Amino acid sequence: MVKSAHNFDKYGYLVKPSFISPRELNKVKQVVLAFHHAWLADNYDFYQSRAINSAYLTAPKYLDEQQRLTLFQFIASGSLVSLASSIFSREFRFMNTQLFFNPANTTQLNYWHRDPQYHLTIEEQKQALLLGPEVIHFRLALEDEPGIELIPGTHKRWDSPQELNVRLEQSGHNNHECLPGSKVIPLVAGDLLAFSANMIHRGIYGKNRLALDVLLCEKRSELARFVREDCLPSNIMLAELDCSDLFF
Repeated sequence: MVKSAHNFDKYGYLVKPSFISPRELNKVKQVVLAFHHAWLADNYDFYQSRAINSAYLTAPKYLDEQQRLTLFQFIASGSLVSLASSIFSREFRFMNTQLFFNPANTTQLNYWHRDPQYHLTIEEQKQALLLGPEVIHFRLALEDEPGIELIPGTHKRWDSPQELNVRLEQSGHNNHECLPGSKVIPLVAGDLLAFSANMIHRGIYGKNRLALDVLLCEKRSELARFVREDCLPSNIMLAELDCSDLFF
């Protein structure tokens, strides 16, 4: 299991056990649960049919200002920003938040993917591995969970024929099939997993899966469209954050 930042470039991920204290973890978890319960009530049909995650936790739709501030204080904490600084080779900024949970349908299968496949062509996906932009998930486990399965090094190399067929469900393959060379990364509550959005990966369902993902990205104009204005802190909040530059 990769635990040092200097190996992130090679493997595309790293794990920081016990990244935050139980007290801080509980503060974040209570806010996330408040969001999750409100989101579930508002998206019941979607959750029952296929949902495995939600997004935009820092928006004011489901949380009050103090709850939002709690999330922003974690996102812009010195420990998280310092870790990100050791991984990114270029200037980076806040992009989004996501929450990952178990599907309501216990027979629902997980699936291999690269995040960029949902908005880039095949050629653009290949270029992203060479030139970026880099987007990194910083996943905080709020419960003990099976974690994710990833294929180390695929943040810098293109798919093998088998990987491509499975990931894109080509030539009769399904995206839930097993792939060689994969590694399962289980997480304990309080652990932080950082991994490249460009790499081939899939979530593993089970236990009480609940993980908060903070997405940070290189400061690149083409990524600006993914940043929602209502998910950013107010000027009053910025004054209470350790690393407020993250949101500029």
